[in-house]
Amino acid sequence: MSDESIAARIEQLVADEHDLRTREQVDREDVDRLTADRERLRALEVELDRCWDVLRQRRALRSSGGNPHTASVRDAETVEHYQQ
Repeated sequence: MSDESIAARIEQLVADEHDLRTREQVDREDVDRLTADRERLRALEVELDRCWDVLRQRRALRSSGGNPHTASVRDAETVEHYQQ
């Protein structure tokens, strides 16, 4: 896993998120589709948070002289409960 591959994944997730947000406008009359869109959107947001987290870990390790390859993807529960 490289910073570039993580960044590419983030870009893809952001594109998917944008598509879903656009589709939400179209699906707002269809409750089932809107619910599915929102569930998928929430899953995308969590995955984005996890990708950003591992990228930040890698950058922090690199800047402190550590090995960025020791960064690990944390579980969603951990990442979603960080204090900002």
